[in-house]
Amino acid sequence: MPNTKSAEKALRQSDRRHIRNVKQKKSMKDVLKRFEKALLEKNNSEALSLLSSVQGVIDKAAKRNLITKNTAARKKSRIAKRLKKLV
Repeated sequence: MPNTKSAEKALRQSDRRHIRNVKQKKSMKDVLKRFEKALLEKNNSEALSLLSSVQGVIDKAAKRNLITKNTAARKKSRIAKRLKKLV
C-alpha cells in the first residue's frame, strides 16, 4: 500500500496505464490472429488486405512503447516473409 499522497496518485496512474496497455496489446494480438488465420486458410486476398493494417498496428505499438522497435521490425519481417511464401 502506498504511504504518501504522491504514491497513491502514482498507483492510480499505473493502474490506468496498465489497463490501456493491456487493451492495446489485445487489439494488436487480435489483428495478428486474423492475419494468421487468413494465411492458414490460404486466403491470399484477405491476407494481402490485412497486411497493411497489421503493419500499422505493430508500428503504433512500437511508437507507444508497448513493444520495442526491434520486436516490431522482427514481427513485420516475419509476416511479410510468410505472406511472400504463399503468394
